[in-house]
Amino acid sequence: MARPYVCVLTLAALLLLGFATISRSKYPSGKERQRASRIPSQFSQEERVAMKEALKGAIQIPTVSFGPGEFNTTALAEFGKYVRKAFPAVFKTSFIQHEVVGEYSHLFTIQGSDPSLQPYMLLAHIDVVPASDQGWEVPPFSGLERDGFIHGRGTLDNKNSVMAILQALELLLVRKYIPRRSFLIALGHDEEVSGANGAQKISALLQARGTQIAFIVDEGGFILDNFIPNFKKPFAMVSVSEKGSINLMLQVNMTPGHSSAPPKETSIGILAAAVSRLEQTPVPNTSGNGPLKKLLQQLANEFSFPTNIVLNNLWLFWPLVSRLMERNYIMNALARTTTAITMFNAGVKENVIPSVAQATVNFRIHPAQTVQEVLELVKNIVADDRVQFHVLSAFEPLPVSPSDDQAMGYQLLRQTLQSVFPEINIVAPGTCIANTDSRHYVNLTTGIYRFNPIYLQPQDFRSIHGFNEKISVQAYENQVKFIFEFIQNADTELERASHQHEL
Repeated sequence: MARPYVCVLTLAALLLLGFATISRSKYPSGKERQRASRIPSQFSQEERVAMKEALKGAIQIPTVSFGPGEFNTTALAEFGKYVRKAFPAVFKTSFIQHEVVGEYSHLFTIQGSDPSLQPYMLLAHIDVVPASDQGWEVPPFSGLERDGFIHGRGTLDNKNSVMAILQALELLLVRKYIPRRSFLIALGHDEEVSGANGAQKISALLQARGTQIAFIVDEGGFILDNFIPNFKKPFAMVSVSEKGSINLMLQVNMTPGHSSAPPKETSIGILAAAVSRLEQTPVPNTSGNGPLKKLLQQLANEFSFPTNIVLNNLWLFWPLVSRLMERNYIMNALARTTTAITMFNAGVKENVIPSVAQATVNFRIHPAQTVQEVLELVKNIVADDRVQFHVLSAFEPLPVSPSDDQAMGYQLLRQTLQSVFPEINIVAPGTCIANTDSRHYVNLTTGIYRFNPIYLQPQDFRSIHGFNEKISVQAYENQVKFIFEFIQNADTELERASHQHEL
């Protein structure tokens, strides 16, 4: 996903003429064209067993992205064959078009019965980060079911979403459901290494066709449980923005020499001091007017006195709240641009003073800041002309998507949450602290929402890209149920809002 989670379904019967010119002759005719009545999200025991077995099989295919352009292509090809077998209705239905993009990514276009309604898009990614057996309770690509959980790399990030989206659609098709609103499904194969060959190519294809999307739903938010100290009530955080990123290399060049007569300062010492200053001097907190403030305001009345008073008066107590949040690593990441020293390279031999020392620092940029602002802050914090700065890669934070009453995508997520998880009465906007494929689609829509309908606890968060990633069978069933209902809600609800907000 990270960050914590892509086949795009595009409406294309006449590809060369673009999205808006799909022939009406492709739609079902007569009674079949009438919108199906609402189908309850109730699955038979046989269907429930089949859906969990399908996920386990997907986990067993090691679709690992090792680095940009470095993939397990054999596994990616196998996965393409696997989903065709697992979801026959999806691939055989006449009003669904399937395309392979960038060799291993998948784009689906589900053609709705009402072409006047603007389509939406669901994203997920097929690839996973590497995992060795060491440190895992079970082999990471076993897909083993134990104690009510399915174990393995990708169960939370993000094959669970890939399979749940296709599974929900399959179950609707088996029940003869015909969507009214068209939608797309985009399944990228290289999200974990920037998405250049998957999501980026899918986006370029859709832009060339002139496609515009009402809203997009991707990974990046969860039902958070026990993430805020002294707050025991789970709540849903729908991420309406996403942090930017800078990979910055710091370099110091000095004259090499023999270690028996060292200079007063070495390249390593100078660079270590610079890196230490960056760790000891965090980028200032800038979240006073962002999604985090709205989140805290929505949570305020769930706290007891005096915390409720403090959170209801952030105009006065924000400096105090900000300092308290810094003590929690998740809340700190939501509140500011973060600094992470990820690589340090220097030296060739134990008795040689090295001429060059290099360190790589990863900054995740808060939506209230820009790449240039963070670079200037970093240079001022280091404050040493001997340290050179080289930007290896950078991109700006994503725009903040609307979350008001007229924001169709956000309100559909809220509505579906209240149906599938009635115990959740707090749905709040937030910021995705990782990076997702959704950043490649900003030219297609102003509404990008990152949410995975799964309960997540701190230990689960640490398992994403870490050890012992797993999902409960019940959680996966609920995810399928959520998408099953969401697709129907997009056809029947908030129609007035959708017309007001469509591009």
